[in-house]
Amino acid sequence: MTTHHEILEAALARITAGYVFPERTAAVETAIRRRLAEGAYEGLDGPGLCERVTADLQEVCPDKHLRLLWSEEPQSMDEEPEELARARFAAYAREQNYGVRRVEQLDGNIGYLDLRMIAPAELGGPAIAAAMQLLAGTAALVVDLRQCRGGSPEGVQLWCSHFFPGDEVHLNDIYERATDSTRQYWTLGHLAAPRYLDRPVAVLTSDVTFSGGEELAYNLQVLERAVLVGETTGGGAHPTARIAVAPHVTVTVPSARSINPVTGTNWEGVGVRPDVAVPADQALEAALKHLRGQLG
Repeated sequence: MTTHHEILEAALARITAGYVFPERTAAVETAIRRRLAEGAYEGLDGPGLCERVTADLQEVCPDKHLRLLWSEEPQSMDEEPEELARARFAAYAREQNYGVRRVEQLDGNIGYLDLRMIAPAELGGPAIAAAMQLLAGTAALVVDLRQCRGGSPEGVQLWCSHFFPGDEVHLNDIYERATDSTRQYWTLGHLAAPRYLDRPVAVLTSDVTFSGGEELAYNLQVLERAVLVGETTGGGAHPTARIAVAPHVTVTVPSARSINPVTGTNWEGVGVRPDVAVPADQALEAALKHLRGQLG
C-alpha cells in the first residue's frame, strides 16, 4: 500500500517538473513538506488526504487546476499508451454527444444552445456544425455554459470562429512550459456551417462554468461579441496534465497558461465576470429579456 509520504513525494516531483510557473514550485514544496512534518496528514483516509493537500496547495499557490484527486476505482500506474488514451477519450466524447446537450428554437425565433463540454475540433466538428446549422435561421442566440466544465482549446477556437467573419480575429494564446513556446489561436477561415454574424448573442455562466467553458465565454466577452449573463465562473485558465501518483490518487499539474491578446491576462483565480450578474437559475430569463430588448 502506498503511504501518504510516498504519494506526496511523487506529487511534488511532478509539480516541480511540470508546473507552468516554475518559480512557484519551491514555495509549494516547502509548504507541503512542512505540513507533512507537522503531522497534518496523519490519520486521513485517501479522500481526506486529497482534500487537505489540495487546500494546502491552493493556499500557497491559488491555482484551481493544481489538485490531488481521489478515484474510487484503482488506476494503472503505467503510463497509458497515447493511442489507447485517445480512443478512450473519443468514446467518452461520443457518449457526451460532443458536449451538445440541447439545440432549440425558443419563442421569438431566439436560438438556444446548451453546451456541456468543449470537444476537440477533430472529434466534435460534425456535431458543432450540425448545431450551428440548426441555429442559422434564428434572430438571436443564447449559449448556455452553466454546466460546461471544460474542454479543448481547438474546440473553443472552432466554436468562436462561428461568431466572427473570416480568419483575422486573434482569440487566445497558450504558453506551454515543456516546449517554452506560445501557440496563437485565430478564427478559422473555413467552416462547415454558416457563421452566426450581426445578431445578438448572450452567454449564460455559473460558478460551475470552468476552464474551456470559461475561455469561450471570456473570448466572446472581451471581443464584445456577446453579453455574459449569470454568475462569475470558477476561475481555471491553465491547461492541465493528469498524472497517477498512486492507484487511487491523481495529481493535476497545470502545464500551460492562457494569455488573452486583448487583456494580456486570463481568468485564473478570479473567474469570468458576467456583464449582467444574476443567480444562475435566473440567467436564461434575464438573457431572453435582454435579447428581446435588442430585437425590439
